[in-house]
Amino acid sequence: MAKLPEVAINAWDVHEGPVVFTTVNKKGMPNTIYAVCAQRIGDEKIVVANNKMHKTLENVKAGTKATILYITDEKKSFQVKGTLDYFTRGDIYDDMKSMWLDKKYPGYGAVVLTIEEVYSGAEQLA
Repeated sequence: MAKLPEVAINAWDVHEGPVVFTTVNKKGMPNTIYAVCAQRIGDEKIVVANNKMHKTLENVKAGTKATILYITDEKKSFQVKGTLDYFTRGDIYDDMKSMWLDKKYPGYGAVVLTIEEVYSGAEQLA
């Protein structure tokens, strides 16, 4: 497990718009979505709310790894890669539902990316 370095944390705090979330199915076909509801938990995890992500959820349940890409207000990109877990109850799910997920979204579950690698452009940061 890797940790987000300070520069990537600071970039997350000012990132613009949705994140780009990519998983891969069992046949190796990538699936990419925009995820509006994403939250950093400390410096080791990012949570993405499941708001009707059908293909992505199939990939998560199949054990795919994933990438989250975000861009700062200065147009600098950061890519975070790691493993995934899925929760429909427990502390992370409860925190998502009660603390940061806008009530207009269903939040069927919480996809948690545990960080293994962090990049800014081609430069590996962690």
